[in-house]
Amino acid sequence: MQFNYHNKLYFQLATQLAELVSQKFDTQVEIGDLYKLFVLPPNPKQGDLAFGCFILAKQLKQAPPAIAQALAQDFKSDLVKSSQAAGPYLNFFLNPETCNQLILDEILSGEAFKKEIIKEAPKTIIEYSQPNTHKELHVGHMRNLCYGNALVRLYRYCGVDTIATTFPGDMGTHVAKCLWYYKKHNTQTPPENRKGAWLGTLYTAANNLLEEQRGSDKEETNRQELTAILHELLAEKGEYFELWKETREWSIELMQSVYDWADVKFDRWFFESEMDAPSLKICQEYYEKGLLVKDQGAIGMNLEDDKLGFCILIKSDGTGLYSTKDVALAKKKFEEFGVEKNIYIVDSRQAFHFKQVFKVLEKIGFSQAKDCYHMPYEMVELTDGAMSSRKGNIIALSDLVNQMENKIKSDYLEKYRGDWSDEDIEKTAHMIANGAIKYGMVRMDNNRKIVFDMNEWLKLDGETGPYLQYVCARISSLINKSGQPSD
Repeated sequence: MQFNYHNKLYFQLATQLAELVSQKFDTQVEIGDLYKLFVLPPNPKQGDLAFGCFILAKQLKQAPPAIAQALAQDFKSDLVKSSQAAGPYLNFFLNPETCNQLILDEILSGEAFKKEIIKEAPKTIIEYSQPNTHKELHVGHMRNLCYGNALVRLYRYCGVDTIATTFPGDMGTHVAKCLWYYKKHNTQTPPENRKGAWLGTLYTAANNLLEEQRGSDKEETNRQELTAILHELLAEKGEYFELWKETREWSIELMQSVYDWADVKFDRWFFESEMDAPSLKICQEYYEKGLLVKDQGAIGMNLEDDKLGFCILIKSDGTGLYSTKDVALAKKKFEEFGVEKNIYIVDSRQAFHFKQVFKVLEKIGFSQAKDCYHMPYEMVELTDGAMSSRKGNIIALSDLVNQMENKIKSDYLEKYRGDWSDEDIEKTAHMIANGAIKYGMVRMDNNRKIVFDMNEWLKLDGETGPYLQYVCARISSLINKSGQPSD
């Protein structure tokens, strides 16, 4: 019988056995103290649970091995099949039928699903899915989305008051590049549909052009133009700002379509643009108070004593960085929602960034800095290597979903057409594709890279979402045939 220290059955059995030990010796020791002496034997062949008799030695004035021998001679309980002394421990071999009944009674009565899992937990904000506007969403974005959504649902299932937030990047150099290319070099008319995805192609084209002109007489002009666009966006006026407002909505519409498809909902959307000007103001105030320093025209904090280098918060051109906004956003989260814990789900490449941000928060006197946590994860790669929106070697999420659903219909569902309505076939294809992506993204340890292979993820055998869905459908069918209620 397999246990771990957080297993409900372990708690029940250890508590009942502690009560039996207490009754046998009529001790004055608290049940809770006896419960703590139950451990898992190092080898299952030694028993299912072991009780250390040390706490009883002083009161009974006997050596622990002698107490273990005395307990083993006459320990009767429906829970215990047999027991044997092993030095100062009494090893219990539990009765499988009794233990199984303890589990089944609670499940069949529904009580197992009504129990409070966590009695006290800090109100928590979980930030996940931070896609950039003016870029295409690709399969790699789904690891963050699925990981974060799973964690939010798990926290809430356990009874933790949880706020789900997203922080899309709608400002920054990537936006300036896209708008720059759109205004100065684009010759295409925006499509009627999926304009947000189209912006991603402009971003890739902008990077390619800038790379081509690197080292030429146009490089410095390009840099100046991009900086001017960023200042215009910060000032919230001008032709680029108006273009930004329009194109930003195209990207948000694309994001929302992905969240709808994945059945993900956020309690609050924070945007970089929302934090841009306020974060610069806050950091300027910290500089004036002497908490930040200026180095080569940039304002930031020297963290060399903490082996974290120099954290730039305001660049020499007066614009901010991700660290600038994250410092201000951390304070805003705690103030707006009154949370006690702040979790960031961001890929592992940003680990150093968050170490710097949390250390800056600590040194400026933000008491909740200790309650900020970064939960990293490794990247998703294709079978032929890493993806990059900048280079354009990605699988667009919308294209991926269409490919997966079409393959599901052709490989598994087409034979049911005629018996099933077209609507049912489309709905089933959606559910299978959804399950394949979500399970594929969360089944792997977050510290390991994921290699995405559509054919492997859609198999009906092995560790795949479709296989679990198939098993669930088969079990439901068996329950229905047995006449038992399936709810």
